Amino acid sequence: MRILIICTGNTCRSQMVEGFLKSLDTKINVFSAGIHPEIEVNPNAVKVMEEINIQIKNQKPKVAEIFSQDNFDFVITVCDYANTHCPIFKGEVKQRMHIAFDDPAKAKGSDDEILAVYRKTRDAIVEEFSGFYIREIQHE
Repeated sequence: MRILIICTGNTCRSQMVEGFLKSLDTKINVFSAGIHPEIEVNPNAVKVMEEINIQIKNQKPKVAEIFSQDNFDFVITVCDYANTHCPIFKGEVKQRMHIAFDDPAKAKGSDDEILAVYRKTRDAIVEEFSGFYIREIQHE
């Protein structure tokens, strides 16, 4: 099972999804990438994932095009920009999905208020992708 998660910068949402899915099942190969990847994973994303014992600090943002020749069971976009700008894949993609989340990197306020937004996004990712895992992967 091969899964690619795509968002715009590959620093928050897609990285959190990658880490979460990897924590559920070591037999699946999960990758994440961005349309316009940033330099490093967002430290707030790292922090809120560590709160649920998932380590993503060693993951690196990558450009989605490096996967364009590869085969995937699922290519999933997690933001609207990535959904409309997703690269064309020459490899086989069995199923393409769009599961959007608000961008926590746009949060404003105090450190606590910003972290609360990241936690809300993390919790939404955990809920959505727990269901995805049960429906699409576990039943195989």
